[in-house]
Amino acid sequence: MVDAPDREPVDGDPVDPRDALQQALRTSSLGRIAPGETPSARVLLGAMGGVMGIVESILPTLLFLIVYTFTGSVRNQLVISLAAPVLASVVFVVIRVVRRQAVLTAVAGFVGVGISAAVALLTGSAKNNFVPGFLIDGAIVVTMGISLLVRRPFLGVLVGFLIGDRTWREDRAQRRVATIATVLWLLLGAIRLAVELPFFFLGHIEALGAAKLILGVPLYAVILWLTWLLFRTSWTMPEREDESDDEPDETR
Repeated sequence: MVDAPDREPVDGDPVDPRDALQQALRTSSLGRIAPGETPSARVLLGAMGGVMGIVESILPTLLFLIVYTFTGSVRNQLVISLAAPVLASVVFVVIRVVRRQAVLTAVAGFVGVGISAAVALLTGSAKNNFVPGFLIDGAIVVTMGISLLVRRPFLGVLVGFLIGDRTWREDRAQRRVATIATVLWLLLGAIRLAVELPFFFLGHIEALGAAKLILGVPLYAVILWLTWLLFRTSWTMPEREDESDDEPDETR
C-alpha cells in the first residue's frame, strides 16, 4: 500500500493545538531566545517587542502615575487617572492595525489595562489598579516554584518544547542551566511582590507606581539577558536525524 504524499496545509484544515501553542511560544519574547545564538542588544530589543513594545509596557503605568499625582484635587481623580492608560492602550492597537503589524501584544496590553482599571473602578480604590499585576507575579512564583519542586524546571520544559529537544533532562549541564534560569524568573516575581506589596498595603500609590516602573521593563530586560546567556552555554538546537540521510553518499 502506497502512503499518501504529504501536502501543504490549506485553509479549513484542523489546527493542531500543540503546533499552535508552539508557534505562539516561539513568537513570544522567550521564544525568540535561540540557544546557541550569539546575543546582541538588537536581538534582545526585538525579543522585548522592540521600541514600540517597551513603550507599550511602560506608558500605561507612567500615565496613570502622572495623572493621579497631578489630579489630587480633582473630583473624578480615579476615573481620569484610569482613563489615560486605557486610551493609550487603544491608541497602540490602532497604530499597529494601521501599520499592519501584529496586534496580539497591543491587544493583550489593552486587556490587561482594562482589567486593572475595572478592578480599581469597581472597588473605588486606585491602589487596586495594581492587583492584577500582583496576581501575575504570584502565578510566576508559584509556577516556577512547583516546577523546581517536581524537578521539571519550567524554563527547561519551555525551551525544550520550543526547540524540539526531549532529551535535555538527561544532560546534567542542561538541567543545571534550566534550574538556574527558572530560579531567576522565580526571583523576578518574588522581588516585585516583596517591594510593591508593602506600598500597596500602606496605600502609597505614587511609590507603588514608581516601584512598578523600576521593577518592570528594566528588571525584565536583565532577567531576559541572563536567561539567554545561561542557555547558550550548554543548549543547542538538536540536529535533525534525517540530515545524514539527505547527504549524498560519495562512496557509492
